[in-house]
Amino acid sequence: MNKIRGNANCNPGTPQLMQPQHLSSLIDTQNLPDHREVAIDRVGVTNLRFPIQVRDKAHATQNTVATVALTVDLPHQFKGTHMSRFVEVLNEHGSLIHVDNIKVILRHLQKRLNSKQAHVEFEFPYFVEKRAPVSGAIGLMDYSVRLAATITHEDSDFVVTVVVPVTTLCPCSKAISRYGAHNQRGKVTFAVRFTKAIWIEDLIQLVESSASSELYSLLKRPDEKVVTEHAYEHPVFVEDLVRSIAVKANADPRIAWYRVEAENHESIHNHNAYAMIEKG
Repeated sequence: MNKIRGNANCNPGTPQLMQPQHLSSLIDTQNLPDHREVAIDRVGVTNLRFPIQVRDKAHATQNTVATVALTVDLPHQFKGTHMSRFVEVLNEHGSLIHVDNIKVILRHLQKRLNSKQAHVEFEFPYFVEKRAPVSGAIGLMDYSVRLAATITHEDSDFVVTVVVPVTTLCPCSKAISRYGAHNQRGKVTFAVRFTKAIWIEDLIQLVESSASSELYSLLKRPDEKVVTEHAYEHPVFVEDLVRSIAVKANADPRIAWYRVEAENHESIHNHNAYAMIEKG
């Protein structure tokens, strides 16, 4: 029986495996000096997909997948940062993401990369179980959520953003038409800073309650009738939408700052309608 021998000389065309170098002999290019004397505000990794758990009002936690960005500042004297350390820090903290956990991640980024400032963003789909208004049919509505946090040696900042689809019905169209009125799907982007922890569901509900109608993933015919008629009875301009959200946000003691943007994807115009209010 012929045996296959591990002899590199038996096939001269096969490339030789490189012998691993000792770590101490590898050049750390990132730590080489840079003489342009230009500091970088943020450097790091973006578009990193990572499974996470977030707090869920109805079910305690929810599993989802986030697109993550992790960055720090880079002093002018260094050529580059150590990209692998960003991923290492994220992996070290597991998959349960909440406010306190994010602050710990930021502190570890600062320490691990010897930076003055660290910044993280988690953007992910968030699902809410909703019942149709008449039939009670259950469906899952998805929303986009972004958690963005920055920390320095002296201060920290944390912003939660929800992107909520809604229905709006035009008050002008209703007023001038003998029957019917044009309506459209709108998108509200609602960002907040808060003094006390606030549920993602509470922010979504605040937005949806200000629209002509909220959206559902599953509706039967009796539900469609009720939703359509409710929208007709509650017409709102894009201006009305952001103003109503602002009034409710002003009345919520948990919300310290907000920025609300509404964009209607117009059904009878070749453009979108837009409005924005920022507190402070």
